[in-house]
Amino acid sequence: MVLLLGAGLAGAGAGDAEGRPARVVSMNLCADELLLRLADREQIAAVSYLARDPRGSNVAEQAEGLPRTRGLSEEVIALKPDLIIAGAFTTRATVALLKRIGFPPLEIGVPADFDGMRGQIRMVAAALGHPERGEAMIAELDARLAEAMQWAGTPRLRALVMRPNAFTVAPGSLGDAVLTAAGLINVAAEIGQDRTGQVSLEAAALADVDLVILDEGARGAPSLADALLRHPVLAELRRQGRTVSVPNRLWTCPGPQVAEVVTRLVAAARARTSLR
Repeated sequence: MVLLLGAGLAGAGAGDAEGRPARVVSMNLCADELLLRLADREQIAAVSYLARDPRGSNVAEQAEGLPRTRGLSEEVIALKPDLIIAGAFTTRATVALLKRIGFPPLEIGVPADFDGMRGQIRMVAAALGHPERGEAMIAELDARLAEAMQWAGTPRLRALVMRPNAFTVAPGSLGDAVLTAAGLINVAAEIGQDRTGQVSLEAAALADVDLVILDEGARGAPSLADALLRHPVLAELRRQGRTVSVPNRLWTCPGPQVAEVVTRLVAAARARTSLR
């Protein structure tokens, strides 16, 4: 198997006349989003199957018509890529095999703050041969953040994120940086969550939060992961004007859409302040 895959890599393209990769494969959703936003379409050999799902992807329309993979080594190598972009915490078996045969992917991690997000955008843009597009994306992000943050008010309200299966965002994470930018206090640490973990409804109800941030976007069939959204505790918080809906897809991956989260949270905080 390794010899066969190595032979496939030997036939991979070496890029275009300007040294840019000519056949790029992305292997997770965040890599898909950066690739689709920063590369020429003809550079893209394939994206992950997640890219075309609008429930989680911000680039579903751009991904239409492109080949998709599920991150299997056989699929990736058959495409003869000259650049593979993978997530640091996904498709690990494939990444390990690619490294073993001497074709390490460009691995992107999970940024912990806005500087980390900017750095990741620059890294991928440079690898694609379009550093100027990375700088343009960062400029758009920074302009939208500045516009939103000027309306962040005082006093700072207390907020708690509750995602499907009651997962929250931890202090020191990108989600935490987003809350801070919106002028909010992340109470996750106060209720024993010093890293991403689950929050019970009891803890949420007793935490004296001003805003509970939920993903209440379009969903598919009912699931246990979303069951908490129908709980009477959250129904009461909604009645009190203490919830705001922000789709998880907007702040899962780095990109200018993260500023939209800050904008929504600032607006929700201002509305909540007017009700107090």
